[in-house]
Amino acid sequence: MEIKLFIAGCILFVVAMFMLSIRKFFKTPLSQSLFKNVYSWVDTLWTALIIASILMFFFIQAFKIPSGSMRNTFLEGDHLFVNKFIYGFHIPFSDGKRIFALRKITSGDIVVFKCPPESLTISEREAGIKKDYIKRCVAVGGDKVEIKDKKLYVNGIPIDEPYANYDDSSVFQSFNPFDNEAEYQKAWESGKFTSIPATFIRDNFGPVIVPAGQYMMLGDNRDFSFDSRFWGPLQDKYVKGKALFLYWPIKRIRII
Repeated sequence: MEIKLFIAGCILFVVAMFMLSIRKFFKTPLSQSLFKNVYSWVDTLWTALIIASILMFFFIQAFKIPSGSMRNTFLEGDHLFVNKFIYGFHIPFSDGKRIFALRKITSGDIVVFKCPPESLTISEREAGIKKDYIKRCVAVGGDKVEIKDKKLYVNGIPIDEPYANYDDSSVFQSFNPFDNEAEYQKAWESGKFTSIPATFIRDNFGPVIVPAGQYMMLGDNRDFSFDSRFWGPLQDKYVKGKALFLYWPIKRIRII
């Protein structure tokens, strides 16, 4: 979105410069008045669009909750502001590299990120579809993650998750088609779990080791979330920012 706004701003800037070059041809009072009004709007719009694109690219982005995967922390249709600079500024055209990070992503952070290719269907990839997801980081690079009968364990320690929501009382047992943990780990990292029935992964998962510089992302609505259990660890280059402030609907306004 921010790139589109920037391009639109640049186009309007060119239009504004062109209008200045032909201003001398508007000689009557009426045509001069019309020219000034149109030019004023174009000049204001290109400035506003470029400033907005810079703010959205580096600092703050608006985000709308698209699904129920984060219930009851967020509800479908909630509107948030996302802090895009807390984890560092993205360097344009650098494949996701960031500088000047205020802090690293830690377990418990609610993160907005560009969906990894592994989370898209083949038809979505071919169509060039891009989506933003929002999930909670539950583990970072080097952590050992396992889920046993819906209970999350990180480095062998059961994690207290008061925010986690379980709407399905059923507990599905795991089915491991791999010969050893190394094959399981490799298949998970490459996103191959998307082709395995969700019931084999949802409630009993792992153990896996989160690769360095990557993250394990889970939805708070644990029984109905398409997350890192299925499409694998999230690479740092896809991270956009941290959920900052819920501003709509008004009755649910709060700092996150």
